[in-house]
Amino acid sequence: MNRRRVASTLILIVDVGLAVWGGMAAAFLHQLLGPGGQPILAAGYDGFTGGSWSQLVTADPMSARYMEVLFRMYGIFNLAFGLMAAAVAVTAFRRGERWAWWALLVGNTLTLVSAMRYDWIVHAIGPFELTEYLGLAMVLGALAITAPFLQSTTAIAPLPTKAGVTG
Repeated sequence: MNRRRVASTLILIVDVGLAVWGGMAAAFLHQLLGPGGQPILAAGYDGFTGGSWSQLVTADPMSARYMEVLFRMYGIFNLAFGLMAAAVAVTAFRRGERWAWWALLVGNTLTLVSAMRYDWIVHAIGPFELTEYLGLAMVLGALAITAPFLQSTTAIAPLPTKAGVTG
């Protein structure tokens, strides 16, 4: 198996994982667990505010519903990005197109680092959230072994010898 195929498989695993997580956040928000086995939205709210998600739902249900809509949209963003990045990984990237390498570098880095930053801000870092770090390491490792600027793009011409014979 060549390096580009291995790299595209690693990136595919990460991006399909993002898509699955995004789909779960969009469709099954209250069943998607975060740190401490608490639903992800409640864990984030509690960690950020120091308050209680259940108290917010009781005291201000429309604010809670609005936050649910925002988090579901974040899930849809992850679903869409994951599917598009996976498609790029198994098509243009696997064919060696330079734009695909850069698109996967920028897209995955922004997506995973922003998810990590959210976790830090809301103090909601658990075992599942650590997969973001693993995913970023996998993507960066895969891209490192296929970096287009480290590969030779010109063929070396043979040196001429006496009587025009090359060797």
